[in-house]
Amino acid sequence: MPESTKSWPFRVAVLVPCYNEEAAVATVVADFRKALPAAEVYVYDNNSTDRTATIAREAGAMVRSERRQGKGHVVRRMFADIEADIYVLVDGDATYDAPSAPCMIDKLLDEHLDMVVGLRVDQSQAAYRRGHRMGNRLFTGFLASTFGHAFKDMLSGYRVFSRRFVKSFPVLSDGFEIETEFAVYALELSLPAAEVETPYYARPEGSFSKLNTWQDGLRIFNMMLKLNRSERPLRFFSAIGIVLALLSIALGLPVVITYLETGLVPRLPTAVLSMGLMIMALLSASSGLVLDTVTRGRREMKMLAYLSQPPIGRN
Repeated sequence: MPESTKSWPFRVAVLVPCYNEEAAVATVVADFRKALPAAEVYVYDNNSTDRTATIAREAGAMVRSERRQGKGHVVRRMFADIEADIYVLVDGDATYDAPSAPCMIDKLLDEHLDMVVGLRVDQSQAAYRRGHRMGNRLFTGFLASTFGHAFKDMLSGYRVFSRRFVKSFPVLSDGFEIETEFAVYALELSLPAAEVETPYYARPEGSFSKLNTWQDGLRIFNMMLKLNRSERPLRFFSAIGIVLALLSIALGLPVVITYLETGLVPRLPTAVLSMGLMIMALLSASSGLVLDTVTRGRREMKMLAYLSQPPIGRN
C-alpha cells in the first residue's frame, strides 16, 4: 500500500499494548516511527517477563506499564492517559503493516470517520491460523445478525480512532474481547466507520501468539451474548419468552383436551408446570420491554458523551 504524502496539523499517538514481545516490539516501534515521523509511539507493557519494556525504550518509544493483566485493561489505561487528536492502536507482534497507517489516517480525516479498521490480507499461510479465521467469520456473522450489518474483520488489532471515539468509549472488557466491544460500540451508536485493506504478516521468529483459540473464543462469544442481551433486550428476552410459551403450550394442550373430553384434570402437576412456564414467558417478555426502555436511555447517554467531545480540528 503506498504511503500518504499528506501531513496533518493534528497530534497523532501510536498505542502499542505488549506482553512478552521482545522479539517483535523493536520492529513495530521503528516501523511506525518511520511511517508516522511526527507521531508519539507509546508502548504499554502488561507485566512482561522478558525484555519487552527495555527494548521498546531503546527503540525510541515512550514506555509505560499496566499491572492488571489483559488487553482490555491496557486499552482502558491508554485511552485514559494519552491525549491526542488521532489514535493508532496496533498489536506489538509485528504482524501489521505500518506503512498503511498514513492511508488509514487519510481515510479517517477525508471521510470524517471515527474508526478505521485494518482489514487483514494474509501475506503468508502462517499469518492467520485456520481456527482464528473461522472464529472471526462466526463472530462477524453473529454481530451482523444482531445489528443488521458488521465489519468484515471484526477482530483486527489494527485500528485508527478519532479523539471523539476514544474519549467517549466505555471500556468494559478485560481481555482480547476488546475488539468485539469496539465494533459493537460503533454499530450501536451508528458511528461513521470503515475498513481499509492492509497486509498481514506472520510473526517474526521467536515471537508467539498469546491468543488461546478456544479459551479466548469462548470469552468473546460470551461477551457477544452479554452485549446482545444488554443492547437488544427486547429481542433477547422475547426469544426466551417464546420458547417458554411454546413449551407451556406443548405440555398444557393435552391437559386441556382431556379436560374438554372428560371434565377431569388427571395430570395436575403437568397443568401447574404448564401454567408456571406461561407466567415465566410473560415475565420474560415484560422484562424485555422494560429493559429496552432502559437501553434506549443508556444509548442516549453514550451519544451525549460522544457529542461532548469536539470533532477533529476543533477545540
